Amino acid sequence: MNEARMIACHECDLLQWRASLFERSIARCQRCDAALYRSLPATYDRALALTLAAGILFAVANCFPIIGLWVKGALVETTLLDAVCSLYADGMWPIAGLVLVTTILMPALNIVAVIYLLLPLHIGGSPQRPEIVLRILRHVAPWGMIEVLMLAMLVALVKLQHFATVVPGVAIWAFGAVMVLLAAAAVSFNPRDIWARIDGVPGGDAASRTPKASVNAATAARAGLFACHDCGLVSKPLAHFRGGICPRCSAVLHLRKPNSLARTWAFLLAAMVLYIPAVLLPVMITSTLFSSQSDTILSGVVFLWTSGSWVLATIVFVASIVVPMLKILSLAYLAWSTQLRSSLMPRKRTRIYRWVECVGRWSMLDIYVITILVALVQFGSVATIDAGPGAIAFGAVVVLTMFAALSFDPRLIWDAVELDGE
Repeated sequence: MNEARMIACHECDLLQWRASLFERSIARCQRCDAALYRSLPATYDRALALTLAAGILFAVANCFPIIGLWVKGALVETTLLDAVCSLYADGMWPIAGLVLVTTILMPALNIVAVIYLLLPLHIGGSPQRPEIVLRILRHVAPWGMIEVLMLAMLVALVKLQHFATVVPGVAIWAFGAVMVLLAAAAVSFNPRDIWARIDGVPGGDAASRTPKASVNAATAARAGLFACHDCGLVSKPLAHFRGGICPRCSAVLHLRKPNSLARTWAFLLAAMVLYIPAVLLPVMITSTLFSSQSDTILSGVVFLWTSGSWVLATIVFVASIVVPMLKILSLAYLAWSTQLRSSLMPRKRTRIYRWVECVGRWSMLDIYVITILVALVQFGSVATIDAGPGAIAFGAVVVLTMFAALSFDPRLIWDAVELDGE
């Protein structure tokens, strides 16, 4: 078999031949149904145009106010960066850092990386060291959460109506446009084409450095081959070296993620411990001239429901309470069944892992809502909103469960199936 025409599934490690696809179709794994690669037209110019537009609007979104409040004839406004600074000034630096990274730094890095890759192609050249930028792009993608921020702005608009007249700012429309443009650019941008160009560079042909595998080997691991998670190349390790270095993108390779289950359990147990204070402790403290009220995540859902915003109440309840709990239970089930080397329902367990990896980001909804409210509702003795200790615990739960999902290696599920079939 020629690894230049082979691909190993990143979820079950099955070796498969690359096949020609119809335009805009997806190749899926024969065993676990994971998406292997897409066939897209080489629309670099379209992806570049969309990303450049997103970059300009992203700058606008961070320079102009997201929401304003009319209070006693004066307009109180805040930008996203001002909201982050308000949290930091209140001593909530963990939440401030989390919001800064997921709504400003990571989306900006994503935009810059795509422009860096596509602009030289547009003018007829090639980007320098594209393999490094493509690797960065892959690791940055899960942490950019513009779409979650947009939903949080809608929830904040509903809550702020009870304090004063709400005025949507320029930034809220700009962020909405950025979300749409980045989604459209992602459809037009195919990293596989960039990797193909890298392979075509003289002296950098990955095909010349790949060995032949046994025809009887069903998986890359059984064939003694490494499948790179960053670029997808299947390659052979160096002699007398337990690990490997990808000959195409220089990523460190392992047959399986090192200490996958141990790291998954560590992140998961920490998330379980912090989930209790995240739910029970107040995430937001509202102080007025007459009283002070502490709101937990659940009381915030009740507030939206009783105020008539049933749809938003349901969304917040699912994103902030149901999803984190299901993520913890699902990851615990996956880690436990894999540790027992169970061969039952591997396909369904892989789908559970896929779901957990996909929905993890949406639990950040409440964190973003609190960020906006804290920045806007600061009216001295009349009314103020501050972030509570539960917000830090909840933010930690979201991050820890995302790290747990990233640490888990779904290929371990299928290893047990192979052993059971021997």
